Amino acid sequence: MGPASTATASLEVALAHAARLLEAEPVLAEEQATEILRAVGDHPRALHLFAMARVRQGDDQAAVGVLGPLARDCPRWAQVHADLGVALARLGRMDEAAAALRHAVTLQPELPGAWLALADALRANGDEAGAGAACLQHVRQSAKDPRLLAIGKALFENRLPEAEEQLRARLECAPNDVTAIRMLAEVDARLGRDDEALALLTRCLELAPGFHAARKNLAQVLNRGNRQPEALAEIDTLLEAEPAHPSYRNLKAVVLGRVGDYAQAIAIYEELVSAHPRHPQLWMSFGHALKTAGFLDRAIDAYRRAIEIDAACGEAYWSLANLKTVRLDAADIAAMQAQLQRIDLADEPRLHFDFALGKALEDAGEYERSFRHYLGGNALRLKLVPYSADDNAGRGRAARRVYTREFFAEREGWGCDAPDPVFIVGLPRAGSTLVEQILSSHPAVEGTMELPEIISLARALRRRAELPQTTSYHDILAGIDAGEARALGEQYLERTRIHRKRGAPLFIDKMPNNFAHVGLIRLALPNAKIIDARRHPLACCLSGFKQHFARGQDFTYSLDDIGRYYRDYVELMAHFDEVLPGKVHRVIYEDMVADTEAEVRRLLDYCGLPFDEACLRFFENPRAVRTASSEQVRRPIYRDGVDHWRHYEAWLGPLEQALGPVLDAYPQAPPQTSPRTPGA
Repeated sequence: MGPASTATASLEVALAHAARLLEAEPVLAEEQATEILRAVGDHPRALHLFAMARVRQGDDQAAVGVLGPLARDCPRWAQVHADLGVALARLGRMDEAAAALRHAVTLQPELPGAWLALADALRANGDEAGAGAACLQHVRQSAKDPRLLAIGKALFENRLPEAEEQLRARLECAPNDVTAIRMLAEVDARLGRDDEALALLTRCLELAPGFHAARKNLAQVLNRGNRQPEALAEIDTLLEAEPAHPSYRNLKAVVLGRVGDYAQAIAIYEELVSAHPRHPQLWMSFGHALKTAGFLDRAIDAYRRAIEIDAACGEAYWSLANLKTVRLDAADIAAMQAQLQRIDLADEPRLHFDFALGKALEDAGEYERSFRHYLGGNALRLKLVPYSADDNAGRGRAARRVYTREFFAEREGWGCDAPDPVFIVGLPRAGSTLVEQILSSHPAVEGTMELPEIISLARALRRRAELPQTTSYHDILAGIDAGEARALGEQYLERTRIHRKRGAPLFIDKMPNNFAHVGLIRLALPNAKIIDARRHPLACCLSGFKQHFARGQDFTYSLDDIGRYYRDYVELMAHFDEVLPGKVHRVIYEDMVADTEAEVRRLLDYCGLPFDEACLRFFENPRAVRTASSEQVRRPIYRDGVDHWRHYEAWLGPLEQALGPVLDAYPQAPPQTSPRTPGA
């Protein structure tokens, strides 16, 4: 190697060393760059390194003094123009900054940081449209950003704390980085921090109104937060830009289903499956909408199409089994068993196959094999949705402590006095859908669905606490005043208005878990009716155990957990019977089956309604029903299901143990509900 080659190699080593020092030791990087400049004169890379070292030390003025001439001498060096633009922007010289940055991205569009800085400069100059367009270019180019790619990998692998830490650090340096803002919103949404996610996504769209991915995320979070009208508005904005976009149209169908507009949802699905006939999940969603609207034969066809496309679609088999009136045949059983033999089958489809096989073998009278599959499916599901029976019992104790006779006496006259809502509460699979179908057959009553608004109000109250994870919302509720209590009731009525299609005087909210919120309901809506649908504990709990719920009801995946939950429910409702005598009407499922007319008359009397023969012909009611009992309530009452649990009696020991004295005392509450043995 000659002297010239040696000198060149030494220069490269020195420049590389200065570049390595730049991030962590900018003072040393400046010294290294200075030494290089002394040795070789105005070397462009050394000048760039010197200027960037000054930037790292906060001296943008000195940096511009170097970068300006360097940019003139190197008109095709995109990074220099980008760095000059950023430094000029920090000095408030926005017109010059925008010009330098625009030149940089014209030379090299693959500079996400330059696009972001250009957006900020244009926004400062009042060019919101230009700023939004630059933000979108930043989003497109960020797909190649190695740091964001690493954060995206952490999100994919569900390493949320790591992703959150990196995103917050990035946003400290670049608060308008819309890609990072959207990713942080995803972290918040996954952690259940919907308010934070909404704020971030709203900020995203302020900065980049055309950021469609952020707008879709916003619609999804709004829908999950039960703000369907707002979600639909965002989806319609997306569809204005891309009317045929299948993902946006599918999301609109989902939200329409949430508000009960199944006719429009089905029409969208019909078009989607026609355009994308090999997409099994679309056929699944189509089937769900058809089932809910009462088109059973078409729903079955849709589920079968999903299976034809993907034999491993366990959800489609479970959806067929979950129709209750459909029996899977020997060929179905063999196909499902073959899938369960696969070692590469993931837990989610595997548990669906287990639940479906449990039902298929139950229909075939093979109860022991059936029960083994139910056990397997529940065990897999419990891995995915851990549940704490102790935490639930603690919430019940907190409610009983707060809601005393004195509590309600001191707040007499509080709340919104509207009599419209009729709440049907209890456990899933206790006959609440039957009660709803009977009541909604009365001309003065409208059936809606399991409305999540009360649970949303409870969550919002909990978020007011300094430590929401450890504070009971009941304690927060105890601290509000009369005006706030009335506002809660009015908010509930406003947010449920979208579900009321007929304008009947009364409407039903059939969310079973609302039994845990009777205190909130009574305070916010003192004239609302509350109906407790109750079924024999072994029949009810086993039926829940055999059911794979799409979401929620995490207590149902263990016989011990569901038994303790039933026991806690009975104890809480007995407490409200004591402190609010006569305010809750109880319907015993077995009594309803034994003497339907007498029980219907009692029910209507409680609701202040005249008897109507249509309530006895509830099975003729064409309304959409979303729950697992949707097909059963379209038939007259039958008695076969009352004692069906006895087929599994040999394996229900853990459930009986967990239920304790509640089992022996049914249908009443025992004097004191507690486990038969310590720790049960």
